[in-house]
Amino acid sequence: MTDENDLKVIDHSVSGEEFTLIKNSEFGFLETTPKPDIDKLPHYYESKDYISHTDSRRNLVEIIYHIVRGVSLKKKVQLIDEHASDGKILLDIGCGTGDFLKVAKENGWYGYGIEPNAHAREIANKKTNQGVFDTDELLKFKEHRFDVITLWHVLEHLPDLENQIEIYKKLLKPSGTLIIAVPNHKSYDAAYYQEFWAAYDVPRHLWHFCQDSMAALLSKHFLKVVDVIPMKYDAYYVSLLSEKYRKASFKLFRAFITGFKSNSKAKRSKEASSLIFVVKNE
Repeated sequence: MTDENDLKVIDHSVSGEEFTLIKNSEFGFLETTPKPDIDKLPHYYESKDYISHTDSRRNLVEIIYHIVRGVSLKKKVQLIDEHASDGKILLDIGCGTGDFLKVAKENGWYGYGIEPNAHAREIANKKTNQGVFDTDELLKFKEHRFDVITLWHVLEHLPDLENQIEIYKKLLKPSGTLIIAVPNHKSYDAAYYQEFWAAYDVPRHLWHFCQDSMAALLSKHFLKVVDVIPMKYDAYYVSLLSEKYRKASFKLFRAFITGFKSNSKAKRSKEASSLIFVVKNE
């Protein structure tokens, strides 16, 4: 059931279809409604503009994306180094074209990746010495195998949400760390752009999290958030895409100002455009 506060959002990337964001009564995150059937979900990723499945640099948005990714990869490796437990065995879920996994391996990690998109997986395997597998392989890993499991902007895509969390918990060592990065719908840029906020990215994003809803979801599975880290670059990139979707004008300057405001306000509110949740067993 919808009400007047539910937000209607258009798929700007592929289909042009309209979806509604409805608050989940148990956890408090927003749900994309209606959810596409699982067998139809891949259709919504069939776009040459779906950037995490390509290494292309055809336009300003893609160039900026790759510049930012290059900088953020080093910070991501620093983060997993800080939270390594007994060893350095990594599983990267939804690894895309494999850049994070490649850099992690170059810095002493022994890692695997899971990537459902065949084209992205092929690119990733060229970078990682065939270390990336389809989702079917996820259940073949031994329990308590990994020191760190990472999901960089992946959890919001997964249809079987709670089952996936249980799988990751079983695959982690008891002292291991789960690292989850997701957009934050309580950020300033989300409030500013409303239905044009690019990080809603319906229907590829099935769930839309904030700090409270993430903590509630994980707590049900006896996991706790031990740290929350802002992803400052995301505010600028998401604002750039959001300006494009508004179509009033595609202004780099306005996107920069909005991203700057979002990061400035987040210093006090702690509600950055995207957040990294560092998660441990309770």
